[in-house]
Amino acid sequence: MKRMIYLLPFVGVALLAVGVYFIKTLENPQGILQVLPYLFVGVGCVIFGYGMGEVILRQAMKRAPDAAKQLEIDRKDERNLAVSSQAKAKAYDMMVYVFLALIISVSMMGTDLSVLLLMVFAYLSILVYNSYHRIKFFREM
Repeated sequence: MKRMIYLLPFVGVALLAVGVYFIKTLENPQGILQVLPYLFVGVGCVIFGYGMGEVILRQAMKRAPDAAKQLEIDRKDERNLAVSSQAKAKAYDMMVYVFLALIISVSMMGTDLSVLLLMVFAYLSILVYNSYHRIKFFREM
């Protein structure tokens, strides 16, 4: 599994190339083919960026084992975990209100009902997920 990280940049470049190829060669695409090439480009860029970041990080860790050991200690430090959890909680709190405002503004613009329903479904699924874990953690503690 650790060697699979080295394949991610190649997969990303392949998806990017396929997406660009479809963008350049398809004339008058219909249906899903209007979106699929751009989806390939976007996903390819994300996979390439993540893969290259991991490869560079692993190479740097091999060259400097002391820094790698310190990075691992910092990653598992309780204070850093608490700070990270608190930052995620603040970002979640902000996201709930921003996403709600976005849904309201999109609905007032008269956007297609399917887009609005997808956004509402995503919003409600996030709230249900939060409620599930809140109840689960409450029972554990």
